[in-house]
Formats: sequence, structure tokens, C-alpha cells
Amino acid sequence: MKKNNKMKNTIFVQVASYRDPDLKNTLQSMIENAKYPNNLVVGICRQYHPEDTFEDVDKWRDDKRFKILDVLYNETKGVCWARNQIQQMYSGEKYTLQIDSHMRFEKNWDTEMIKMVKDLQKEGYPKPLLTGYVSSFDPDDDPKLRAKDPWMMVFDRFIPEGAVFFKPASIPNWRELKLPILTRFYSAHYCFTLGEFSNEVQHNPDYLFHGEEISIGARAYTWGYDLFHPHKPLIWHEYTRKNRTKVWDDDRTWGQKNVKSHLTNRKLFGMDGETQEGHEGKYGFGEIRTLRDYEEYSGMKFNIRGIQKETIDGTYPPNPGIEELGGEDNWLNSFTSLFKHCIDIGHNQLKESDYDFWVVAFHDKNDETIYREDVQKEQIKHMLNDRDGYCKIWKEFQTTEKPDHWVVWPHSESKGWCDRITGKL
Repeated sequence: MKKNNKMKNTIFVQVASYRDPDLKNTLQSMIENAKYPNNLVVGICRQYHPEDTFEDVDKWRDDKRFKILDVLYNETKGVCWARNQIQQMYSGEKYTLQIDSHMRFEKNWDTEMIKMVKDLQKEGYPKPLLTGYVSSFDPDDDPKLRAKDPWMMVFDRFIPEGAVFFKPASIPNWRELKLPILTRFYSAHYCFTLGEFSNEVQHNPDYLFHGEEISIGARAYTWGYDLFHPHKPLIWHEYTRKNRTKVWDDDRTWGQKNVKSHLTNRKLFGMDGETQEGHEGKYGFGEIRTLRDYEEYSGMKFNIRGIQKETIDGTYPPNPGIEELGGEDNWLNSFTSLFKHCIDIGHNQLKESDYDFWVVAFHDKNDETIYREDVQKEQIKHMLNDRDGYCKIWKEFQTTEKPDHWVVWPHSESKGWCDRITGKL
């Protein structure tokens, strides 16, 4: 009887890969470290170039556990399209795991993830979803350089195009935890949950890259899934993208496509005055909870790019909601509109050697200043020594109005005001 129960714990593993030489190592690590490798069903969207010389999936082509879709590199429509293609391969497995093609696995990862989900169900969460920016590893020195602590996702910023960016942080006191911890956010490179998720919350193929995670996280929540970070490391991710060709390296039309993708995301959430579209269809929100419910839970108000203090501080959810704060007005007043952006200026744009300060400002559509904070001489010298060849100017400020463009106006000790540098947001 026990054997039969184990066999029922099938896992549909989803792997989207773009010209990734590490795919084979990821699959090997996954299989070798699974306690029940025969319970795995592996769906792969392999986006390849005929001139790639590395071997990736050939050894598994005759393996009945594997479902492999080969897509020529110039025929792909982006990672979300690839993930959508894989979801069509789902055939009723009890659980599903979505990963990237550059991962490593802990011993018995499969039974450990299943146990976490079952333990959370016992705690009253019918549809737990494990996710997160998992700990890092270095393929050049693995397993020695695997991070030892589990990570959580915290809010970083709304980017100008509207998508939400996140950053990792260590989970405090994780060795003392007995269960995964609640989170606000979803990671596309690691998601383990019930198999029906593959049908219920499918990737919108019109998304390219950015916006994927915040849209899936919100949609999952409205479908009744509760989001959790694992409380111990079970899987690792390679973050640097070194030695890998990216789709935007190959596709010269990526920029144009990306503009359309960002618009799709803003319409989903009704951001920046856009009429809400797509929220009721196949790639919209569920019927168990509403977008407003997710906004209360997460401490984000999408139409105003608003953030509650708890979300900025990275405390555990849920956030104080309408009832707890004493009504709608108080809840709305609890949000701040935080703008955070990195201005990149190439060293080749800067001709002088004696800058004493730079005006750095963000302007509205009428070229009126919304925010200004100058960069001083010592910081300029430091940025000009950056090996990447770029000056990176991070600015963060509160604003009720979305900036239209940024301005950097360098001042030289010998020549005075130099050419003004601007960038559209």
C-alpha cells in the first residue's frame, strides 16, 4: 500500500530552456537527487540554435518520462510563451514544479517539497504554493559555493514600465522554523504546488519577461493559492547568466515586443490610467479572491503604484487591511508612491576629467522637475572607475506623479555646464 501511495505522488516538472548549456546538468541533478525519479514527468521547451555545439537532452529523448518540444531559436516568442507551451503537456500529475534550466537539487528534494505542501494543508491552507528567489550556486565550483541559507523575496521597486522588481534576502532564524513562511510574491524560476495549477494559472504568452512574476503571483492568489517560501534550501539557482545567450541577444525586435508586453501587464492591473483589460479572461484573475484582496494582503496598490511601509520593510504578510486600518480612506492613505530607478550613463558619453558635480533630476512631461538630488565629486570619481564602463546612479524618492524622463547635467570645473544627458522612462 505504501508503494502505491508513493507512486501517486507524481510531479510534472516544467523547464523552459533557451540555448542553455547547463540544461543537461540541471536535469541530471534533478533526477539523481530525487528519491522517486520514476514519479517525474518532465516537460521541456528546448529553444535551440543549429550551431550550438553542446549536448543537452539527447540522452533522454527515448525516456518515456520526458516530453520535449524543440523550437528553433528564431521561432520562439519569449519565455512566457515557452512556459505556456509546456503547460499544455500537463496530464494530471498530482504536483507540478516549474524551474529554470540552470538549477541544482538537494537530496530527496521531491519528498521534502511534497511534505512541505502536505504540512501546510494540515495547517489550513488547501492550495499551498512554494516559491521564491532560491539560494544561489556557482556552476564553476559546485557544490562548494552553494549558499547555505534559504532566501526570501522582498519588494524592490516598480520599474518605469510598470512591472514590479524584487530582490532576495536571507530568511532570519530559518534553522528554528518548522514550516515554510508566507510571502507576497511569486518567482518564475521556482514554483512547486498542486498539479492543477498548470491548468488554472497558465502563463500569458503575450508576456515576454518582465511582469511575468507579479502577474502570476497576483493571479495565483485570486485562484486560492497561498504563497510560501521554503524554510530550508532544497534547490539552487544560477543568477549571473554567464556563458549563456539570451533571447534578447538574438532578437533585434525584442525592444518593440517588450513595449507591447509591458502594456499588457499595465492593462491587467489598470496601471497608469490604462483601462483594465485581460483581467476576466483565460489569463486574468480567479474567482476565489479578488485583485483587491491581493492588494490588501500584499500591501501594493497597482493603479497608483502604491506601497505600504510593511512591504517596503519586508515584514511577513498579510499587511494591515481595510478593516484593520479603520476603513477605505485610512487604507488608501497608508500607501506611499515610491519611485526607484537606476540611470546608466556610458563612460564614452563623458568627455571631461574635472567634473565637480552633476545635476540629477526626474522631470514630468512638461520638463518640470519632480525630484532633484545632485551627485558630488567623489561619487563621480568612483563611478568613472567602474569596470563595467557605466556610471550607475540609483535614485529613490516618493512621488504622486510618475516621472516622464531623467536628466543628468554635468558641471566641469574648467568648462562649466556641459551637454545635458536625458533618458526617457
